Amino acid sequence: MRADLRPSRSLTARLTARLTAGLAAAAALAATTLAVTAGQASAADPLVGVGRAVTDDAQRGIFQVTAWTDAPQARITRVSAKVRQGDTVLVDIPTLPVVPDPWDPSVANLFRLPDTAVLKLVEDGGRIPALGTYAIDVTATDSLGNKVTRTDAGQLDFRLRPELTFDPGKPTYADRNARPSGTLVGIQPGSGDRVPLVGRPVSVERLAPVKTAAQQAVTDAAGRFTAAPYPVPSADLEAGTRFHAAFTDDSAEVHGTVEDYRDLSVWVPRKVAVTATADKKRALSGQTVTISGRMTDPAAANAPVADHPVRVRLGGPYGTGPNATVRTSADGRFTARLVAAAGRYSGGWTVESSDRYVDFPTRSGALAIPLESRTDLTSIRLSADGRVTVSGTFRARYETDPSFPAAQFVRLEQLVGGGWKAIAWASVNSAYYNDFTLSAASKGGWFRVRHLTTDDFAESVTPSFRLTRLDTRIVSLNAGPEPVAKGGYVTVTGGLQHYADFNWRAYANAPVVLQFQPRGSTAWKQMATGRSNASGNVSLKAKVTGDGTWRIRHYGDAKHFNTPASAGGDYVDMR
Repeated sequence: MRADLRPSRSLTARLTARLTAGLAAAAALAATTLAVTAGQASAADPLVGVGRAVTDDAQRGIFQVTAWTDAPQARITRVSAKVRQGDTVLVDIPTLPVVPDPWDPSVANLFRLPDTAVLKLVEDGGRIPALGTYAIDVTATDSLGNKVTRTDAGQLDFRLRPELTFDPGKPTYADRNARPSGTLVGIQPGSGDRVPLVGRPVSVERLAPVKTAAQQAVTDAAGRFTAAPYPVPSADLEAGTRFHAAFTDDSAEVHGTVEDYRDLSVWVPRKVAVTATADKKRALSGQTVTISGRMTDPAAANAPVADHPVRVRLGGPYGTGPNATVRTSADGRFTARLVAAAGRYSGGWTVESSDRYVDFPTRSGALAIPLESRTDLTSIRLSADGRVTVSGTFRARYETDPSFPAAQFVRLEQLVGGGWKAIAWASVNSAYYNDFTLSAASKGGWFRVRHLTTDDFAESVTPSFRLTRLDTRIVSLNAGPEPVAKGGYVTVTGGLQHYADFNWRAYANAPVVLQFQPRGSTAWKQMATGRSNASGNVSLKAKVTGDGTWRIRHYGDAKHFNTPASAGGDYVDMR
């Protein structure tokens, strides 16, 4: 049966009748805690001891006590108890069962009233006349017959245990206030009934984001309470709002303290629909990106929602990019213009609600904001056989360890006819292995290396550079005599020239070689070496080994190209 604590005449009469006989004694035994200092054990039998009898706070119709014996080879065989009000014994408990120690079954010093014998109010079929506190006397006997009785071994706290339920409230778009509320009941000893605690003050305070002074909310006839409203703007939802409720009492009928902490995590926003688009898919650092859209209300036939904020942001998943909060116009439209800034997580755009009371799915789109890049040269060379080779590195200009979602291509360009023409390509795949080498056939000129803009890296180009060599050639080539006798010698003559100062001129004192290609072969064999004379003329002699073609070649130095390998030679028969 539930105790009714509402302040009614029937309750007053019933309590008065039950408590009249022992009112003075009960008042003397009242305590402010669940357990009080017990009286001293009898000195008649000091070998047996009785500890303090303690009420179980979860079920206040149960108590437990410790008992022990110092007699050798003895053990406690029986513990009994009496619950009394003044000199009146209300409950005589002949045996308190032992509670075994789970760690050491041989230890048996704790004795407890079992759950099946829980003490109850008379109205619930028990022997306790009313809520309150009662004295407990305990008697312990050991196996040698030693016995002791401890009067006032403890106090049965047979009062209601308070229990609190608490909710911080649920603010809405239309009413942005939290109204913390809850229910306060007392758990009745024995039966476990929940009895509304009526007219009791519950302390309610907001702890975060800004602590406020506590206010008192008084319970109604059902034990319910509601605090005065707390304004909760959107910023407080963002920062986190926490409330605290507490109740404490130490009266004749109720004893205990209870509290609860709750975070405001639920609110009712207005549901809207938002569309958004960006004016470009790629923006270089410093360029303006325009994002526009519209907000409507699906619950109102998609009517425009005016004067509501939206947050527009450029950047990746961490919200560090440029952003702006703009408000919708009368027709629900909004426009934000943001300046792109390249960075490690700078891709994409989003449109989200800046007001927690206005809800719509975040809108987002692809937007590439390439990192600024840097292309540097480490070596440049134009070889004597007419090949330009350039090596260098490609990397981000400001990021030390950027990712490479895709290979980045660099190209070697040559200035041709007033415009730049790509003549070689290479790729770089990571920030760690960012070297490249480009090579192409060329007779020299102006060059540069360039990386074209991609979604990952912006354009970069090296300074232009010039590579030159002088062309060379062999003129008036002649081999004789023809035919030549087997075992005889052939003399090959010609003139070595280089192209300098816009004209072909004699190339004096330059190294040359005489080469022979046997008939039917594609290979050339060196037969003799020499140098051109002061007039650039060359005359070289070698022994004939068969039919074939003879030629003279010059292999260029640091300033000259080789003479063309395709220039051909002079064929000589051997007879």
